[in-house]
Amino acid sequence: MRGYFRRLVAACVDRVGIGTGLRWKLSAAIALVGALVAVALSLVVHNAARVSMLDNARSLADERLMIAQRNYELSGRLNFPNTKINDPELPEELREKVGEGRRATYVADRPGGSPDIWAAVPLKNGQVMSLHSGFTDRSSDILKDLDRALVIGSIAAVLGGSALGVLIGGHLSRRLRKAAAAANRVAGGETDVRVREAIGGVVRDETDDLASAVDAMADALRQRLEAERRVTADIAHELRTPVTGLLTAAELLPPGRPTELVLDRAKAMRTLVEDVLEVARLDGASERAELQDILLGEFVSRRVAAKDPDVTVLVVHESEVTTDPRRLERVLFNLLANAARHGRPPIEVTVEGRVIRVRDHGPGFPADLLAEGPSRFRTGSRDRAGRGHGLGLTIAAGQARVLGARLTFRNVRPAGAPRDAPAEGAAAVLWLPEHAPTNTGSYPLPPQ
Repeated sequence: MRGYFRRLVAACVDRVGIGTGLRWKLSAAIALVGALVAVALSLVVHNAARVSMLDNARSLADERLMIAQRNYELSGRLNFPNTKINDPELPEELREKVGEGRRATYVADRPGGSPDIWAAVPLKNGQVMSLHSGFTDRSSDILKDLDRALVIGSIAAVLGGSALGVLIGGHLSRRLRKAAAAANRVAGGETDVRVREAIGGVVRDETDDLASAVDAMADALRQRLEAERRVTADIAHELRTPVTGLLTAAELLPPGRPTELVLDRAKAMRTLVEDVLEVARLDGASERAELQDILLGEFVSRRVAAKDPDVTVLVVHESEVTTDPRRLERVLFNLLANAARHGRPPIEVTVEGRVIRVRDHGPGFPADLLAEGPSRFRTGSRDRAGRGHGLGLTIAAGQARVLGARLTFRNVRPAGAPRDAPAEGAAAVLWLPEHAPTNTGSYPLPPQ
């Protein structure tokens, strides 16, 4: 029964279409329950009052009939109001009871009107004396007043229940929204945020248990990530010395094709170790930008020309920005290297205000990168895989985070083409912040 009632309430709430939050759903549920209880109680009270009044009316009619019977037996004539002998309108049910030789009363309901009260008794001469009366006006007025009071009380109960639901639901909703906001801040990298402290409150309830569980989960994940970062950094740091020695020894080998292969692999290993160390430092969130004022278009043009003269640079709108040139160069070069390695020429760099776009004309970014962002040691689909370790874009995203910038990725398709149409290139967009970064991990929204 409880499960059926719960399903009934949920179905009614969903049918009404209430989807604005826990506050209004809880208010609607309490109002619905209050309305059902009020209607049920009103019907019970109305029927109980009506039955009680009818019983009193029948008792009064029976007493008056007994007085009329004694008067008739003493005087031989009817001298009591509303009494008759062998009344043809006597209800058949009452006539059958009187035929059994006993006094009886009967209530006849009239459609749309007050009920009729009948009382009858068999006389010694075989005739039937009956008394016919109606429901008194005073009783009808009392019943109407009672019904009016029940309706007003039911409305008040529904409104009071709704207000109570709004208050309770609002309090619970605010706590849950605070918990969600704090959890999002934790997910954004703010390690000093505690969900339990964010929701506040004096009364402990299930929301506090949820907040404590989220805090415990965040602490466990933070410790695990920190342990993984330390292991990665330690391994890369330990590999740094032997790799450097290997590269030095390879340079002393006699010239030839085998020496070139060894040097190439040793340099690739040294680059990998340096990249892993950089990723570990960026994961530690301890990096800080060394800010300078630069002209963004001129800076990008000079750096790209020195890196790869074949890349086209278009400065749509020049702007002066406050950023870290070394880290910005690192982001730019990694994006260019990714485009050259996985895309196809021509590679184009566009500077518009504080926005830098790097576009190639290759097969586009893989779907998992567009959905989840760069991930270390994952290079994507077959079209853009097979070379590299997936660290270039990871480092670019980490350095952008230190700059307080936002790095986004998208595939370029013809206007009006469906989403599953083949891409005509990949575009990485770096959004530099309007103000200099004050701490790491800030993600400004791109301009509309």
